[in-house]
Parts: sequence; structure tokens; C-alpha cells
Amino acid sequence: MKYAFVNGIVLDGTKEMQPRKGLAILIEEDKIKAVLPREQAELNGYEVIDLKGQYIMPGLINLHVHLPANGKPRKKPMDPVKTVRLMTSCGLTKWVLLKMCEGYARTQLMSGVTTIRTVGGVLDCDTRIRDLIAQGKTVGPRILASNMAVSVSGGHMAGSLAYMAHSAQEAAELVRKVAQDKPDLIKLMITGGVLDAKVKGEPGELKMPPEYVRAACEQAHSLGLKVAAHVESPEGVRVALENGVDSIEHGAMPDEEIMRLFKERGACQVTTLSPALPYALFDRSVSGASEMEQYNGQVVFDGIVACAKACLENGVPIGLGTDTGCPYITHYDMWRELYYFRKFCGVSTSFALYSAMLGNAQIVGLEKETGSIEAGKCADLIVTRENPLEDLRALRNVEMVAARGRLIRAPRVRKMPQVEQELDKFL
Repeated sequence: MKYAFVNGIVLDGTKEMQPRKGLAILIEEDKIKAVLPREQAELNGYEVIDLKGQYIMPGLINLHVHLPANGKPRKKPMDPVKTVRLMTSCGLTKWVLLKMCEGYARTQLMSGVTTIRTVGGVLDCDTRIRDLIAQGKTVGPRILASNMAVSVSGGHMAGSLAYMAHSAQEAAELVRKVAQDKPDLIKLMITGGVLDAKVKGEPGELKMPPEYVRAACEQAHSLGLKVAAHVESPEGVRVALENGVDSIEHGAMPDEEIMRLFKERGACQVTTLSPALPYALFDRSVSGASEMEQYNGQVVFDGIVACAKACLENGVPIGLGTDTGCPYITHYDMWRELYYFRKFCGVSTSFALYSAMLGNAQIVGLEKETGSIEAGKCADLIVTRENPLEDLRALRNVEMVAARGRLIRAPRVRKMPQVEQELDKFL
């Protein structure tokens, strides 16, 4: 595979990116061989791809994905424990589950996401799909996989996407169990979520005792694995950071102590505005949420936004992820998370774009491999007709995707009209 992209407008993915014309991007196998002025490029032996003035940039990176669900709206809440029990009941259903997750990973890629980070899956599906993609046996994005998370009895996703710990010792043992399949990170479910709350005004109730968190983090770190944690309350954020968590997934209303802990721990926040928006801002006749769920959804949404703004002000790294799998949050809409980041957190369009490219790569330690267009990095690229620096909606449909050098022309995904119609109201 040797490609030469010419006559495109290059956005390199860095914080200072500006549209650059007159360059040739040379790809050999899975790497960017060179980026140089078109007139200096020797193109013999390359398949020349004339972009005809379209925009070429690094692929997007989605740091918060659950592969087993597709985001389809439901009139009634499903029972995840019952569903997972059914899908793992025999060899045939496990195979169906694997293929379903594989298809959802492919959808991420076809929408312009060349790297995903999974943060809670079923059994070892995430690492199996990661390895199949890396071996070239199936098509999909690069995957940083966590497999099953660790929760507690009555905790978030307990019994479906997470094992249940009943003691600090068992929390550490479950980390070792998950680590047997060689994941890239460990996920903890420290607080409840919007739908777990039983009382109005109390979403994100602390579920996992501090000693469990510490035991799990110490075990993960001893194995060389970082820890991501589902957290949706100030108390949960404090407990997570005090006891060793590396990334706060979602977030909550911060105070000075929380910001001190972020800096002291060298931790980051991965914002997920997408899943909270339907509960907080949709009309309840559309979302199907109760008054309590909508109120709590607003608390969580406001908390994530406030945490992101405080992190930005204090120099704490912020990553972007969609929490795909929640209702109305699809595997093809990472671009919306960038749009919400700009709209609700007040960042510039260029910073939102950078955050989903090199910024996200830096957060997960992949900055030497992907996230920007530079010689020596992986050929993870997307092409759009319009300039996303002017309007992030340019990312809604990509014209071309390259994942580690594998070129996909005219990628397409099957979209959900109802989801498109409702979410477009908030653009």
C-alpha cells in the first residue's frame, strides 16, 4: 500500500493547526512516509489520490465507548443484566455478541473515528476484537480495550458490563481477573448514574467504598494499567482521585479541593456531554425520562460542563468521548461531542478539533503513534469536503478514511432518522 495524497488542504491535528495547501502526504504500508511540498515529492510507485481541494486531517479519537450497544432509543428501559445473561448463555450467542460488537467498531471507523477506547464491555469481546483488527483479520479502528469493569453489588452496570466486588480484596482480585486477557486499562464504576438514582437531586451516589477503589487502583498500577472511573458526583470525584484513579469519566461540579487533587494526581477528565444531553434537554415526551430522571440528568450535565470548564482554567487535560451505547448516542456521532464541547464549554472550534485528535492521543499515551499528520506516525486519516475549522458539522460525513494505512473510499454508515432529527435540534 503506497498512496500519495495531493491537492488537498491539510489540517495537521496540532493545537495551532491552520489549513495548509500545496503539500503531498506520502503513505507507505501503515505509516506516513513524508509530508512535503508537492513539487518536491517523487511520486513514482505511489497511487496518486487527487483530493481536489478537500480537507485531509487525522482521524478522530473517541475515548469513551461501550461496544455492546448501539444507542437506539427505547420506549422502555431494558434490563442489561438479563440481556447480557442471554447473550452469554451459549457459544452461539457469544459469537453473535462478538460479531455485533465487531460491527459497531466498524461503524466508528466508517464515521471517521480511527481510534476508540472501550470502557466497559462484555466478557473479553473488546480485547478479542482489538486483536483481530490489529492482525488484519477484520476492519475497524485501533482499540484501547478495558473489557469488563469492576463495580459493586447494586452499583453501576453491576452484573452486565461489570463484575461485582464485595470487599477490597475482591476488588483487587477482579482487577487481576480482567488483566488476564491483557486489556489496555481497567474501568471502575465508583458512583451510580442518572438512571440508578432513587432520589431527585442525588445522581452519582457513591457506591464503591474508598478502600475498594484504592485496592483496585493499586493492583492495576502494579500491573502497569491505568484506571478510568465512572463518576458523576463531587463526592465520587474526590474518592476516585484520592485513591488513585487516573481518568475521571464524565465528571461533576468541582471545588478547589477537587481541582487540587486533579493536579496532584496528574489525572484528567474525559468529558461525555452526549449521553447527558437527551435526559437533561429533550422534552420528556421524546426521551421517555421521568421528571426525576430529567432533573438528575440536568444535574449531571451541568456538573460535567462545570468540571470541564474548571479543568480548562487550571490546565488539567481534558479528553473527549461519546459514551456510545446510551440512548440516542450512536457509534457514528463522535462529531457531535466536539460540537457540544465547543457550544457548552466555550472552547474554540480549533481547540475542540485538536482535543479529539492530538489532545486525545496525548491523554492515552498514543501521541507518538497517531493524532497528527507527521512523518513516522500511523496513517490514520480522514477526508471531508468542507473545513471543520469553520464548522464542525463538516465532520458529519467523511469522504475517505485511512486506518493504519488501509484506505476506505466513500465510507458510509446506516443512520437512525429519529436520532438525527432529535439531536439536530441542539446544533
